[in-house]
Amino acid sequence: MHDSPIIKLGGLNIDLSAVLMLLVTCVVVFVLCRLAVRNLSVENPSKLQNFMEWVVEFVQGVVASAMDLKKGKAYISLGLTLILFIFVANLLGLPFSIITDLPENFTVFGQPILATLGLEHGHYAHVLWWKSPTADISVTAGLAIVVFVLMNYLGLKLNRKHYLKHYIEPFPIFLPLNIIENLAKPIALAIRLYANIFAGEVLITVILKTGFWGIPFMAAWQGFSIFIGALQAFIFTILTMVYISQTTIHEEH
Repeated sequence: MHDSPIIKLGGLNIDLSAVLMLLVTCVVVFVLCRLAVRNLSVENPSKLQNFMEWVVEFVQGVVASAMDLKKGKAYISLGLTLILFIFVANLLGLPFSIITDLPENFTVFGQPILATLGLEHGHYAHVLWWKSPTADISVTAGLAIVVFVLMNYLGLKLNRKHYLKHYIEPFPIFLPLNIIENLAKPIALAIRLYANIFAGEVLITVILKTGFWGIPFMAAWQGFSIFIGALQAFIFTILTMVYISQTTIHEEH
């Protein structure tokens, strides 16, 4: 395994590769969307416009499967952002990786990379700069925390009475269990996404070590990884919509 380019800034460990790849993901998604809507046409839409329209319709279907679309229209843009961002992030580490050998006490922005501290003379740290950002638990945890805060905020704002009441249903004694259930949602979101993408990148490393004989396995795994990346983006998005539906919509039984 390779080291991460981590520096200490303000008492926090900052993974520069995660920051870099998040920026790359944002740029790719922004450019993709901008190109798709650059020359909108009803009579002669471009292939990219057709693709983006299909994605929007797909997200509408995802939202409609979790809640009434009349109430869920406000969350279509959220779903579209999540599914595009996570899908692109899942795939960035597939085509290649960038690894550099850094000498002792190598610095970035005046701060030493932790993996290079204490190296013996003539030794180098193998630092990985290019990877899927979702192969980092801090990134997936950040996404999950945003969803967790948003769903509870919307529950308190739009459905306060029934949102608070559900914590003591069916009986007040279930309060601790309901709190644990709520806290488990972002943990499950973060670990599921991270584990699937990280495991895929580890397997790619293992296949590469087999040399020439690993080429057919690599081709097959690359194709399967695209499917996994799309599936995990879909799962994260639909669970987000389900959680928002559970906290914001009350249905009389």
